[in-house]
Amino acid sequence: MRVVGGCWYGHAVKLAVQVRLLPTAAQAAALAETLHACNAAANRVSQVAFDTGTTRNYDLRRATYRQVRETGIGSQAAQHVIKKVADAYTTLRANLRAGNLGRTGSKRRIRAEGKPIVFRPDAGQPFDQRNLSMAVDAGTVSIWTTRGRCKDIAFACSTKARMALTRYPHGESDLLYRDSRWLLLVTVEVPEQPLNEEPSGFVGVDLGIENIATTSGGYRAAGRGLNRHRARQAALRRQLQKKRTKAAKRVLKRRRRKERRRATDVNHCVSKRIVAEAERTGYGIALEELTGIRSRVRHRKPQRAAFHSWAFAQLASFICYKARRAGVPVVFVDPAYTSQTCADCGHVSRLNRVDQALFICRGCGVVAHADRNASRNIAHRAAAAWDAGRQSSAPASDP
Repeated sequence: MRVVGGCWYGHAVKLAVQVRLLPTAAQAAALAETLHACNAAANRVSQVAFDTGTTRNYDLRRATYRQVRETGIGSQAAQHVIKKVADAYTTLRANLRAGNLGRTGSKRRIRAEGKPIVFRPDAGQPFDQRNLSMAVDAGTVSIWTTRGRCKDIAFACSTKARMALTRYPHGESDLLYRDSRWLLLVTVEVPEQPLNEEPSGFVGVDLGIENIATTSGGYRAAGRGLNRHRARQAALRRQLQKKRTKAAKRVLKRRRRKERRRATDVNHCVSKRIVAEAERTGYGIALEELTGIRSRVRHRKPQRAAFHSWAFAQLASFICYKARRAGVPVVFVDPAYTSQTCADCGHVSRLNRVDQALFICRGCGVVAHADRNASRNIAHRAAAAWDAGRQSSAPASDP
């Protein structure tokens, strides 16, 4: 394994493939009973973890495995229930350390720390190859339930997903019940291409809200359409919330993931275009390290919704995993002053940034698009960081 700019490069990329299960009435009842039983057991394990402070997977298993088995849950499923609880507390601790749940003493942080983690009755449950198997050619799934093994559960998926399930080995799967649909998220291991150790240069990517991504190669993904879509969705939510009728609540529930799906689709398309450009030219990809920007930057009230809806981390993660599949190196750099620095002469001044789109250097007079200029600076920093990392730090050998 090798890490490049925060992205791990190894032998395979794990991707989640979504399939829709089509169970009969009896099979659906067995699946529902299984999810409810597993999540009820997870809540009991979570209470033990909260009361005793035992959150490590091995220690929690020693303390709760027997009582989980006594509820009628199989041995392999019981281990997944306990691990799910341990992982949830690990995520909680990480969020507390990162400050994602507020400062120490804040109401939100106190609420998060002051009660055990609770799992919804229909929350996802992991399965592995010991208690779930797929016959891709036949289009069926065999899965363990509390009523015994349910065989020949039909499933449907896209052609691309079926090809991935046929071609690549399967890992852990998650059973979900969402919007009256049974879903199975199957992890597949896709082999990586060899990492390009000698990139010809770097494609700098400037991320933003007005322009989702601007590359040093000239590609610019405008955010106008997505921003308008978000504004329309926000206005519609306000209208429906004012009505407070059952029909309005049904519409809100039906549309609650529509905006997120739209943003995810846009980020997939943008990341695919950026990685394809880098792969075609033999370049690496340079991204901004924007971790913690939400807590560092303050905005006026009208700008807060757009800023906190900005899915820059998702776009960066999409670029990373697509780059790993293509063997394209990714480097994260410090974005400080990239929007105020001239990419031609290096002059730094706040006056260089005339407005959101226009950059005029006060040193050399060059006129450029502000985001394009910033992306060139990001590319320069990535090239310098890559060259510094390639240089050997070993002492010279004696003659």
